[in-house]
Amino acid sequence: MTESRRHDGPSPALLAGLSIALLFGGLGVGVAIGGIMPLPYGSTTAIQHYVLTQSLALHIMAVAVFGSSVLLAIYTATVSSRLRWLGVSGAGPTVALVGGTLAAGGLALTGLLGWMLSRPEIAGETSLVRALYLLTFLIGGPGHVVALGILIAGVATGGLLPRATAWTGIVIATLCEVTMLVLAWTAVGPILPVARAAALAWLWVAGGQLPTRRDDPAAQV
Repeated sequence: MTESRRHDGPSPALLAGLSIALLFGGLGVGVAIGGIMPLPYGSTTAIQHYVLTQSLALHIMAVAVFGSSVLLAIYTATVSSRLRWLGVSGAGPTVALVGGTLAAGGLALTGLLGWMLSRPEIAGETSLVRALYLLTFLIGGPGHVVALGILIAGVATGGLLPRATAWTGIVIATLCEVTMLVLAWTAVGPILPVARAAALAWLWVAGGQLPTRRDDPAAQV
């Protein structure tokens, strides 16, 4: 007879839920305190004024973003490990690990750059503020979202999720990759928050639907 064995590790759905709550909760608090952040490719004066006057909002958002990245990194490690443990032998687990590592790393760097922007000794340097603000957008925007798409593609193609969830993941992963067009045409910028929200929601759903047990034929009962 075979014995059903459970995968050791934290719940991916719980990790994704906490990461999402921390990310959007922190951003929500920051917006409530300081208002909506200026567009990164907008007026330098508006950006400088925001950074100078809204250091608390920037600080809160930076800490929340960095904390969210830690949870995303743990999610990535857990999901990649579970895919291999459940017998996925193709490239999927490695693709998921690479994409999730890049996504978590990008989010962490975004938080650290945001923390730098919140410092008063930085806020007065116009050229430096502009450069850091743009870099924060590039890494936390298209850089992070494109990497999320790679993570989703690795999980969705593993063959372990319901068909509808897997195909939805492939569509969302494609949308995430399309966000790199923002680098060539800033008018498509609004797809970034849509792709990010869809990607994170999918990771939460998929984390709850991944099997937790496998049959171990070597274990006799």
